[in-house]
Amino acid sequence: MTFRLVAASLLAAVSVPAIAQTASAIDAANLTQTVRTLASDQFQGRAPGTIGEERTVGYLIGRLQALGLEPAGVDGGWTQPVPLLHTRLGAATTLAFDRKGTETPVSFGTDIYVSTLQPKDQAVVENAPMVFVGYGVTAAERGWDDFKGEDLKGKVAVFLINDPDFVAAKGEDVFGKFGGRTMTYYGRWTYKFEEATRRGAIAALIVHDTDGVGYGWNVVKSGGGENYGLVVPPDKVTSLALQGWISGETATKLFANAGQNLAKLRVAARRKDFKPVDLGTSFNASIPVTQAVVQSQNVLGKIPGTKRPDEVVMYGAHWDAYGEGAPDEAGRIYRAGANDDALGVAGLFEIARGFKAAPPPDRSIVFAFWTAEERGLLGSEAYAANPIFPVEKTVVNLGLDILQTAGRAKDVILIGKGQGTLEDDLARVAAAQERTVSVESLPERGLFYRADHFSMAKRGVPVLLMMGIAGASDLVNGGRPAGQAWVDAYTGKCYHQACDAWGPNWNLDGAVQDISLLYTIGDELARSERWPDWKAGSEFKAIRDKSAAARR
Repeated sequence: MTFRLVAASLLAAVSVPAIAQTASAIDAANLTQTVRTLASDQFQGRAPGTIGEERTVGYLIGRLQALGLEPAGVDGGWTQPVPLLHTRLGAATTLAFDRKGTETPVSFGTDIYVSTLQPKDQAVVENAPMVFVGYGVTAAERGWDDFKGEDLKGKVAVFLINDPDFVAAKGEDVFGKFGGRTMTYYGRWTYKFEEATRRGAIAALIVHDTDGVGYGWNVVKSGGGENYGLVVPPDKVTSLALQGWISGETATKLFANAGQNLAKLRVAARRKDFKPVDLGTSFNASIPVTQAVVQSQNVLGKIPGTKRPDEVVMYGAHWDAYGEGAPDEAGRIYRAGANDDALGVAGLFEIARGFKAAPPPDRSIVFAFWTAEERGLLGSEAYAANPIFPVEKTVVNLGLDILQTAGRAKDVILIGKGQGTLEDDLARVAAAQERTVSVESLPERGLFYRADHFSMAKRGVPVLLMMGIAGASDLVNGGRPAGQAWVDAYTGKCYHQACDAWGPNWNLDGAVQDISLLYTIGDELARSERWPDWKAGSEFKAIRDKSAAARR
């Protein structure tokens, strides 16, 4: 079935009221209709490579067509193909630590959580020595190296999460070398796995720490042994047969059985003279793998610019969620991401509706609906690596990914303070809404590196992200305590779970504020010749500066 036929059939099948196409104001009722549709069982949790994706892509295309947008995908179509390796672990026949012949079985999902990105039918780790590598960071520009020449080939690297100075006190060697409580990319779990791969490790385990990673063990294990990765040539396949997490409790026991004290080693890992520690323990695993290449899709639509169509203002949200899983206490099997990120998708439709009701823009406006964000920003990474619109002429990427649903706020949350000049635009437009700017309250969670805009930032494109879990909003009703209560309830219970579902208690007035804010910033840029930039000190400024000639 073609996507056009799917689009037509989906729009016909979905029994929701017609959405107004002319009013320019962001409409909460329209947002609700879109969210309730995409988060319904009909879309089966919107997992990449499933019937849920086919229905979602058809629905997105149908909506874009109804709004009057033009296709902005490959070869004049609506989509950009994103081939994905999809793996799922079966029941392990072997999963254990071994110390001097004494085997300690470990439980999948309780003691450790792992997955694989190797295209093999069996994930095997046999008598692999386990080595604690501290934070696992090598950063010459910061004078830091945790590895000290340690050969990790064929070994299991055990990491701490976040940056080496995450909990450092003044006077410690690492104090001030990274971001402190503001995570840098070195603190992300993705960096840890990348570094383990570069060093030839056969497996990598990160010690879970809720404060360090920003979410509980329930989120870690929510993938159910499933993973996705971009399809790569054989010589680029990861060396890691298994990658994942070890619970803090299990790690403490592992280290103690090895005659080590994890708490003391956490402190030692903040010293410049830290060296990797052989735990005298090996890891054994044998797990069957179901693996296949699935063809997923980014969906892209555009409003062409009338004066400088080659210059692009880009909006982005991810359409994917987690698909089907075990029933929750309410019997729900689909983890459909009503907020994460059906609400962001709904926001893009409303922004597009606003632009179509206004005079045509000078610059082109592109609306990107990314696949596989939940699997590691894969759809946006595939686009950024093979852009349809040159990144040097992409003015900005404006992202929506989780919005607070607790009502109007007196502030807006800034993610990535000090990165770019767009934060000045944010403050100015927020002031026009009679709102102030609050800096993200938990920068150690590294949200700047955890959403699709990061794929564009790595290529130098200025970015701005709206994400409701970045901090406690100062709500009109209830103030910051009420905002924190919303963040705690969502991240503590429903983030990546089946209960991320639309509810009648949703108050989208605050989401409307944030969507309107991004609409205004994009509208200004689409009708000007201005190029936002990175601020001095941003790691992305030098990348953007290399293509400055293309924007003169």
